[in-house]
Amino acid sequence: MTPYSVRMIKLQHLTKTYCTPAGDYAALRDVELEIGAGEFVAIAGKSGSGKSTLLNMMGGIDRPSSGSVEVAGTAIHEFRENKMAEWRGRNVGFVFQFFQLLPTLTISENVMLPMDFCHTFPVKERRKRALGLLDRVGVARHADKLPSELSGGEQQRAAIARALANGPAVVLADEPTGNLDSSTSTEVLALFREMASSGTTVVIATHERDIACIVDRRIEVADGILLTSTTGKSAREVRQ
Repeated sequence: MTPYSVRMIKLQHLTKTYCTPAGDYAALRDVELEIGAGEFVAIAGKSGSGKSTLLNMMGGIDRPSSGSVEVAGTAIHEFRENKMAEWRGRNVGFVFQFFQLLPTLTISENVMLPMDFCHTFPVKERRKRALGLLDRVGVARHADKLPSELSGGEQQRAAIARALANGPAVVLADEPTGNLDSSTSTEVLALFREMASSGTTVVIATHERDIACIVDRRIEVADGILLTSTTGKSAREVRQ
Protein backbone atom coordinates (compact mmCIF):
# COMPACT_ATOMS: atom_id res chain seq x y z
CA MET A 1 0.00 0.00 0.00
CA THR A 2 1.11 3.57 -0.64
CA PRO A 3 1.45 5.92 2.34
CA TYR A 4 -0.10 8.69 0.21
CA SER A 5 -3.78 9.50 0.46
CA VAL A 6 -4.37 9.54 -3.30
CA ARG A 7 -3.34 6.54 -5.41
CA MET A 8 -1.85 7.27 -8.85
CA ILE A 9 -0.60 3.85 -10.03
CA LYS A 10 -1.99 0.41 -9.21
CA LEU A 11 -0.58 -2.85 -10.54
CA GLN A 12 -2.44 -6.08 -9.81
CA HIS A 13 -1.18 -9.62 -10.50
CA LEU A 14 1.03 -8.14 -13.21
CA THR A 15 2.93 -10.69 -15.27
CA LYS A 16 4.97 -10.18 -18.42
CA THR A 17 6.37 -13.13 -20.35
CA TYR A 18 8.45 -12.84 -23.52
CA CYS A 19 8.85 -15.61 -26.06
CA THR A 20 12.51 -16.12 -26.94
CA PRO A 21 14.40 -18.71 -29.03
CA ALA A 22 15.51 -20.25 -25.72
CA GLY A 23 11.93 -20.46 -24.47
CA ASP A 24 9.55 -18.28 -22.47
CA TYR A 25 11.15 -15.66 -20.25
CA ALA A 26 9.20 -14.20 -17.32
CA ALA A 27 10.30 -10.55 -16.96
CA LEU A 28 7.66 -9.81 -14.30
CA ARG A 29 5.93 -12.30 -12.00
CA ASP A 30 2.63 -11.53 -10.28
CA VAL A 31 3.60 -7.98 -9.28
CA GLU A 32 1.36 -6.10 -6.84
CA LEU A 33 2.21 -2.43 -6.36
CA GLU A 34 0.56 0.90 -5.53
CA ILE A 35 2.19 4.31 -5.91
CA GLY A 36 0.66 7.51 -4.60
CA ALA A 37 0.12 10.86 -6.32
CA GLY A 38 3.21 12.98 -5.73
CA GLU A 39 5.28 10.04 -4.51
CA PHE A 40 8.93 9.68 -5.56
CA VAL A 41 9.75 5.98 -5.96
CA ALA A 42 13.00 4.28 -6.96
CA ILE A 43 12.95 0.83 -8.56
CA ALA A 44 16.30 -0.82 -7.85
CA GLY A 45 17.81 -4.06 -9.06
CA LYS A 46 20.47 -5.63 -11.25
CA SER A 47 20.37 -5.59 -15.04
CA GLY A 48 17.67 -7.97 -16.22
CA SER A 49 15.79 -7.81 -12.92
CA GLY A 50 12.65 -6.35 -14.53
CA LYS A 51 13.08 -2.65 -13.64
CA SER A 52 12.67 -1.30 -17.17
CA THR A 53 9.83 -3.69 -17.95
CA LEU A 54 8.02 -2.44 -14.86
CA LEU A 55 8.39 1.19 -15.99
CA ASN A 56 7.22 0.27 -19.49
CA MET A 57 4.06 -1.25 -18.03
CA MET A 58 3.32 1.86 -15.97
CA GLY A 59 3.80 4.10 -18.99
CA GLY A 60 1.89 2.02 -21.51
CA ILE A 61 4.96 1.34 -23.64
CA ASP A 62 4.44 -2.38 -23.19
CA ARG A 63 1.42 -4.50 -22.26
CA PRO A 64 1.12 -7.18 -19.59
CA SER A 65 0.71 -10.85 -20.43
CA SER A 66 -1.79 -10.93 -17.57
CA GLY A 67 -2.91 -8.69 -14.76
CA SER A 68 -3.91 -5.03 -14.77
CA VAL A 69 -2.36 -1.56 -14.88
CA GLU A 70 -4.34 1.43 -13.60
CA VAL A 71 -3.07 5.00 -13.74
CA ALA A 72 -5.22 7.69 -12.12
CA GLY A 73 -8.07 5.18 -12.05
CA THR A 74 -7.81 4.40 -15.79
CA ALA A 75 -7.24 0.78 -16.84
CA ILE A 76 -4.63 1.48 -19.50
CA HIS A 77 -3.96 -2.20 -20.24
CA GLU A 78 -7.37 -2.26 -21.96
CA PHE A 79 -6.49 0.49 -24.46
CA ARG A 80 -5.96 -0.19 -28.14
CA GLU A 81 -2.66 1.10 -29.52
CA ASN A 82 -3.96 4.38 -30.99
CA LYS A 83 -5.76 5.22 -27.75
CA MET A 84 -2.70 4.20 -25.74
CA ALA A 85 -0.41 6.51 -27.74
CA GLU A 86 -2.77 9.45 -27.21
CA TRP A 87 -3.09 8.75 -23.49
CA ARG A 88 0.66 8.31 -23.08
CA GLY A 89 1.47 11.60 -24.76
CA ARG A 90 -0.83 13.56 -22.47
CA ASN A 91 -0.34 11.78 -19.16
CA VAL A 92 3.20 10.42 -18.92
CA GLY A 93 6.61 12.03 -19.33
CA PHE A 94 9.61 9.82 -20.09
CA VAL A 95 13.28 10.41 -19.28
CA PHE A 96 15.98 8.05 -20.55
CA GLN A 97 19.62 7.32 -19.75
CA PHE A 98 20.88 8.58 -23.12
CA PHE A 99 18.56 11.59 -23.27
CA GLN A 100 17.09 10.80 -26.75
CA LEU A 101 16.95 14.43 -27.81
CA LEU A 102 16.54 14.80 -31.57
CA PRO A 103 19.96 16.01 -32.80
CA THR A 104 18.69 18.25 -35.63
CA LEU A 105 16.28 20.21 -33.41
CA THR A 106 17.26 22.93 -30.97
CA ILE A 107 16.75 22.33 -27.26
CA SER A 108 13.58 24.45 -27.21
CA GLU A 109 12.24 22.64 -30.29
CA ASN A 110 12.84 19.31 -28.56
CA VAL A 111 10.80 20.50 -25.57
CA MET A 112 8.03 21.78 -27.85
CA LEU A 113 7.78 18.45 -29.70
CA PRO A 114 5.38 16.70 -27.26
CA MET A 115 3.12 19.77 -27.38
CA ASP A 116 3.16 19.64 -31.18
CA PHE A 117 2.24 15.95 -31.21
CA CYS A 118 -0.58 16.21 -28.68
CA HIS A 119 -1.81 19.75 -29.46
CA THR A 120 -1.96 20.42 -25.74
CA PHE A 121 -1.20 24.14 -26.00
CA PRO A 122 -1.93 26.78 -28.65
CA VAL A 123 0.91 27.10 -31.17
CA LYS A 124 1.71 30.65 -30.08
CA GLU A 125 2.17 29.56 -26.46
CA ARG A 126 4.42 26.54 -27.00
CA ARG A 127 7.81 28.26 -27.22
CA LYS A 128 7.03 30.39 -24.18
CA ARG A 129 6.13 27.26 -22.21
CA ALA A 130 9.28 25.49 -23.44
CA LEU A 131 11.46 28.39 -22.30
CA GLY A 132 9.73 28.39 -18.93
CA LEU A 133 10.41 24.68 -18.45
CA LEU A 134 14.03 25.06 -19.54
CA ASP A 135 14.39 27.87 -17.05
CA ARG A 136 12.92 25.64 -14.34
CA VAL A 137 15.65 23.03 -14.92
CA GLY A 138 18.39 25.64 -15.33
CA VAL A 139 19.24 25.48 -19.04
CA ALA A 140 17.14 28.26 -20.58
CA ARG A 141 20.30 29.95 -21.86
CA HIS A 142 20.83 26.96 -24.17
CA ALA A 143 17.33 27.06 -25.67
CA ASP A 144 18.48 27.75 -29.23
CA LYS A 145 21.47 25.40 -29.25
CA LEU A 146 21.58 21.89 -30.66
CA PRO A 147 21.89 18.99 -28.19
CA SER A 148 25.49 18.32 -29.31
CA GLU A 149 26.50 21.73 -27.97
CA LEU A 150 25.44 20.82 -24.40
CA SER A 151 27.11 18.67 -21.77
CA GLY A 152 25.53 15.37 -20.71
CA GLY A 153 24.06 16.92 -17.59
CA GLU A 154 22.61 19.83 -19.55
CA GLN A 155 21.09 17.44 -22.08
CA GLN A 156 19.47 15.43 -19.28
CA ARG A 157 18.03 18.62 -17.81
CA ALA A 158 16.58 19.45 -21.23
CA ALA A 159 15.16 15.92 -21.45
CA ILE A 160 13.46 16.45 -18.09
CA ALA A 161 11.97 19.71 -19.38
CA ARG A 162 10.67 17.82 -22.41
CA ALA A 163 9.13 15.17 -20.14
CA LEU A 164 7.19 17.95 -18.40
CA ALA A 165 6.03 19.59 -21.63
CA ASN A 166 2.40 18.43 -21.47
CA GLY A 167 2.08 18.71 -17.70
CA PRO A 168 1.94 14.95 -17.08
CA ALA A 169 0.74 13.50 -13.79
CA VAL A 170 3.45 10.82 -13.98
CA VAL A 171 7.14 11.01 -14.93
CA LEU A 172 9.02 7.75 -15.52
CA ALA A 173 12.81 7.76 -15.74
CA ASP A 174 14.91 4.77 -16.78
CA GLU A 175 18.46 5.04 -15.39
CA PRO A 176 18.36 8.85 -15.77
CA THR A 177 21.72 9.30 -14.01
CA GLY A 178 23.47 6.30 -15.53
CA ASN A 179 25.40 8.42 -18.04
CA LEU A 180 26.26 11.28 -15.67
CA ASP A 181 29.03 11.99 -13.18
CA SER A 182 28.21 11.83 -9.47
CA SER A 183 27.87 15.59 -8.98
CA THR A 184 25.51 15.99 -11.95
CA SER A 185 23.58 12.90 -10.85
CA THR A 186 22.90 14.54 -7.51
CA GLU A 187 21.61 17.68 -9.25
CA VAL A 188 19.32 15.66 -11.54
CA LEU A 189 17.90 13.66 -8.64
CA ALA A 190 17.22 16.92 -6.82
CA LEU A 191 15.16 18.05 -9.82
CA PHE A 192 13.07 14.86 -9.58
CA ARG A 193 12.62 15.47 -5.85
CA GLU A 194 11.39 18.98 -6.59
CA MET A 195 8.93 17.65 -9.19
CA ALA A 196 7.50 15.13 -6.72
CA SER A 197 7.23 17.79 -4.03
CA SER A 198 5.18 19.83 -6.53
CA GLY A 199 2.71 16.97 -6.99
CA THR A 200 4.09 14.96 -9.92
CA THR A 201 4.40 11.21 -9.37
CA VAL A 202 8.00 10.24 -10.19
CA VAL A 203 9.23 6.67 -10.65
CA ILE A 204 12.83 5.98 -11.58
CA ALA A 205 14.77 2.81 -12.31
CA THR A 206 18.26 3.30 -10.95
CA HIS A 207 21.51 1.76 -9.75
CA GLU A 208 22.18 4.68 -7.40
CA ARG A 209 23.18 3.20 -4.02
CA ASP A 210 22.35 6.25 -1.92
CA ILE A 211 18.92 6.83 -3.44
CA ALA A 212 17.02 6.14 -0.19
CA CYS A 213 17.97 9.53 1.25
CA ILE A 214 16.06 11.43 -1.44
CA VAL A 215 13.15 9.19 -2.53
CA ASP A 216 9.98 8.33 -0.62
CA ARG A 217 10.33 4.60 -1.29
CA ARG A 218 12.97 2.26 -2.65
CA ILE A 219 11.62 -0.98 -4.15
CA GLU A 220 14.02 -3.86 -4.79
CA VAL A 221 13.34 -6.09 -7.82
CA ALA A 222 14.99 -9.41 -8.71
CA ASP A 223 14.01 -11.94 -11.37
CA GLY A 224 10.77 -10.05 -12.00
CA ILE A 225 9.65 -10.21 -8.37
CA LEU A 226 9.29 -7.33 -5.92
CA LEU A 227 11.46 -8.29 -2.95
CA THR A 228 11.46 -5.37 -0.55
CA SER A 229 9.97 -1.90 -0.18
CA THR A 230 11.94 0.52 1.98
CA THR A 231 10.34 3.77 3.10
CA GLY A 232 12.54 6.84 2.75
CA LYS A 233 12.73 9.93 4.92
CA SER A 234 10.37 12.00 2.74
CA ALA A 235 7.53 9.48 2.99
CA ARG A 236 7.91 9.26 6.76
CA GLU A 237 7.55 13.02 6.93
CA VAL A 238 4.38 12.87 4.80
CA ARG A 239 2.73 10.46 7.26
CA GLN A 240 3.66 12.46 10.35
